[in-house]
Amino acid sequence: MGSRSAIITGTGRGLPARVVTNLEMEKIVDTSDSWITTRTGIRERRIAGASEVVSTFAATASRNAMEMAGVAPSDIGLIICATVTPDMPIPATACLLQEQLGCKDAAAFDMSAGCSGFIYAQSVAKQFLLTGRYRHVLVIGAELLSKFLDWSDRATCVIFADGAGAVVMSEGETPRGVLASAMHTDGSMSDFIIIEGGGCKAPPSEATVREGKHFIRMRGNETFKIAVRRIEEVSREVLDKAGLTPEDVDWFIPHQANKRIIDAVGDRLAIPAEKCYVNIDRYGNTSAASIPIALDEAVREGHVRTGDVVLMAAFGAGLTWAASVVRW
Repeated sequence: MGSRSAIITGTGRGLPARVVTNLEMEKIVDTSDSWITTRTGIRERRIAGASEVVSTFAATASRNAMEMAGVAPSDIGLIICATVTPDMPIPATACLLQEQLGCKDAAAFDMSAGCSGFIYAQSVAKQFLLTGRYRHVLVIGAELLSKFLDWSDRATCVIFADGAGAVVMSEGETPRGVLASAMHTDGSMSDFIIIEGGGCKAPPSEATVREGKHFIRMRGNETFKIAVRRIEEVSREVLDKAGLTPEDVDWFIPHQANKRIIDAVGDRLAIPAEKCYVNIDRYGNTSAASIPIALDEAVREGHVRTGDVVLMAAFGAGLTWAASVVRW
């Protein structure tokens, strides 16, 4: 008998049907396909329809993950939804999902940690599983960022997109499961990625709408430099905790923020490009949803196999950064 572990038993994703290419973006904002591709690696992204909300895609991702895991809604003890774009301020989107999915006895709450949200939520879920409090936890990363974009701001509107990814985490035994995880924050740089309006500091009003305070704003160049360094550091931290080195990594699945960031981190860690899973070219930056979407693709395409070492790392608003290393 091995010791208790938190293993990922199912993955899923849910995405809008509408694909918006860079050529379409050229008609919306002062940009070009070559400018977007060169600076971000993005060629197209998914954008939600007017009537679609974040729970629309979160529910699809969750059902797909539960189906793969072979668990019924009644088996889920806890739902954690990582998002900065909830359906509404109250109640938590996780509560809406609990009802939609039929997880009648599950506790449910949202988590806000920007693009690092999925790894944060995964780390919290792990603790509940290791203590034996729950047998199965549904962890979701879901964003509908298009509703918060200033479509005249090419620094943000060409980057961010919509979608959801989910995993079922279950109690199991080592050597499989989350081997190590880490979370960090530096609130002194909280204004690097921000939506100023909508909270109690700047409640919704004609003035906040007029002043554009409900749009996401980002200091891209400063964020880029810090992201590369912090993602490398936290990746090394979790690998060291797990007694592993970058050479042991079979798949590096980073937050899909920018292709240049992914390449730079991969180079620093000496992880070959063929081991870095990248899908930002097709989905853009979906914030907390990007890692679970990429993980689901990698699993369903047969890239990730039993026994593989998977490194996941993210950096986002807060500023927050986090990583986990999993033996599949």
